[in-house]
Amino acid sequence: MKLAHRTGSRIRSPQPERILSKSACVFLVLLLTAFQSAGQEPRPSESQVEAAYLYNFGKFVTFPPNRSANSDSFQICVLGKDPFEGILAATVRGESINGKKISLQRISSVQQGQDCSILFVSSSEEGRLPAILSTAQRLSLLTVSDMKNFAERGGVIELVRQQDRIRFEVNLTAAQESHLALSSELLKVAIRVLQKNSNR
Repeated sequence: MKLAHRTGSRIRSPQPERILSKSACVFLVLLLTAFQSAGQEPRPSESQVEAAYLYNFGKFVTFPPNRSANSDSFQICVLGKDPFEGILAATVRGESINGKKISLQRISSVQQGQDCSILFVSSSEEGRLPAILSTAQRLSLLTVSDMKNFAERGGVIELVRQQDRIRFEVNLTAAQESHLALSSELLKVAIRVLQKNSNR
C-alpha cells in the first residue's frame, strides 16, 4: 500500500521541546494516571509505558456501533507471546473505558479476537502478519504493535523508540479501512501519521 506522510505542522515529527502541546499534556496526564493507579514507580519501564499506551488508546478511538454493542466489557487482547509479564494486567485492573470494565485476554489466533477492541500483535506473530491484519481489519480491531514497520505494513498504531522514549506512529488509512475513528487529539501526539496519497 502506497502511503504518504502527513506533514501538517502538528503532525510532522515534533521536536522534544515542542511535543508538550495541550493535547500532548492531556495524553501524558492520562499515562501518568495509569501508572499511579497501578501502583508503579515514577520511572516506568518500557513495558509499563507500552501497557499504559494500550490502556489509553481506547479512550481516543470510536469503534463501530455494532462492535460497541457486542460485549459488556472492553477487551484488550494480546496475540502471540505475551511480552508484558503481568504488567498489562496490573495497568488495566479495575479500570474502565466508556463505562465498560476492561478485561484482558491472551489469544493464539486472530479469529479468537471477535470480542476484542484492541489487539496487541506480538513480534512472535511477524510471519503471519498479513493474514492477521486482514482479519483484524474485517473485525474492526485497533491493532497495536512494537514490531518494526508495523504501521507501514498496515497496522494501525506502531509503538516506536525515539530518543530513549516510547512514542507511536499511526496509519490513518488502516484505521479508516477498519472503520475506526481516531481522535484528533491522538493524531496530534503521534510522531508520524501515514495516509494514502490523495489528489488534494
